[in-house]
Amino acid sequence: MVRTKDGVLLLDREANGRIWVITMNRPERLNALNGELRKALYESYWEFAHDDEAWVAIVTGTGRAFCTGQDLRERTERDAARLAGRPDPMVQLPEHLVDIFPLSEKLHCWKPMIAAVNGIAVAGGFNQAMQCDVRIAADTAEFGVTEVRWNQGAGWVHRLPQIIGLGNALELVLWGDRRIPAQRAYQWGMVNEVVPAERLLPTAMEWATRMLELAPRSVRNLKEILYRGSWAQPVDAQRFGAVLERNLAGMEDSIEGPRAFAERRPPVFRNR
Repeated sequence: MVRTKDGVLLLDREANGRIWVITMNRPERLNALNGELRKALYESYWEFAHDDEAWVAIVTGTGRAFCTGQDLRERTERDAARLAGRPDPMVQLPEHLVDIFPLSEKLHCWKPMIAAVNGIAVAGGFNQAMQCDVRIAADTAEFGVTEVRWNQGAGWVHRLPQIIGLGNALELVLWGDRRIPAQRAYQWGMVNEVVPAERLLPTAMEWATRMLELAPRSVRNLKEILYRGSWAQPVDAQRFGAVLERNLAGMEDSIEGPRAFAERRPPVFRNR
């Protein structure tokens, strides 16, 4: 069943609520992030993070764009209101959703997230894709960091050299008038798989469904170790990883896994 949030976002729960499909739905504005969409999107991330039944999320967009970032028309209206001394017309986020990125850190959400990049993903829309753990792109998708065209900031790009290398990151960010195609993003390691457009959501769903066969606590622990370890000193990362390993002790799933292996059957994990 698909639920809408203010008409600008579609939320579909599949597999008894374990897979969430979060779809940005402003195709007439290339899914630009105005106040309503930003609020609906962040609320959905918050709900996903705190729903015990939710195991994995897919983030995508409608129309020919994944997301084109900040709605600059709304930004112009906000600037005009500020200069005229009028109240800010943008929809304000609840306090617990302000500055929610990076998602994993701000929400302490280590559940896996998949970006199904259906089209243009630039500026803050590129950032939306980067917040996910893997990115599957339609062969028609394009990526860019366009902030230098409009004198805007993009503090989140500090992560890019770790993913695609410094030279590629400099090309992408400093020459912001260019977009790179999905295949080149794949060659850089920014995209995990490129598929025909009609196969995008089925492929993302295959990735998500595979996740339901795996031990959710172990998945989340290992995601957290990978992210935190990427910016920690090696000794600190090792110690942190050892702590998270120990919190699997005593779980029913920790007994079920080896038992299923010994009995030559698929394990049935319940996150207990």
